[in-house]
Amino acid sequence: MGLLDVLNGMQNGPRGNRGLGGGGMSPITMALLGLLAYKAVKSFRGSTSQPGTAPAGPALGGLGDLFKGLGAGDGMGAGAGGLGGLLTGGLGDLLKQFQGAGKEDVAKSWVGTGQNQPITPTDLGKVLTPEQIDFLMARTGLSREELLAGLSEQLPKAVDVLTPQGRLPRPDEMNRVV
Repeated sequence: MGLLDVLNGMQNGPRGNRGLGGGGMSPITMALLGLLAYKAVKSFRGSTSQPGTAPAGPALGGLGDLFKGLGAGDGMGAGAGGLGGLLTGGLGDLLKQFQGAGKEDVAKSWVGTGQNQPITPTDLGKVLTPEQIDFLMARTGLSREELLAGLSEQLPKAVDVLTPQGRLPRPDEMNRVV
């Protein structure tokens, strides 16, 4: 099973497609991708600028909306590895963030080949920065509670799929997964 299988399965799952029209990506799927992209682009740019300058409210037009305010141009070309490099870099940075917040064991369980440890929305809210949460809320139209509940449910599964060999994939490997 690849990442796209997981993301496709999430489209109409919990908190997916909340009457926002037919088809399209669920807000939680956008949040998962947005979180990884946010981490990668911020790391790529080496910036600490505030991305919260984008308009508030739902912006469910597509992946390009996730990158507005990050100064990443088209967003998908950041780094030599294309989308695979973007996702690998974002995933690595996100795992470092979990480590820095004292949740390294939880994140390692998602990467490893054993059972995934859960993370509560409250704990996830302590790992993610207010800037990250605001960024994702503005682009998905979800409340803080909806966002953290959905991410706490789906992030372990997504990281597990992105790390099928129990380690961070190289960008070329990630390109094959997506």
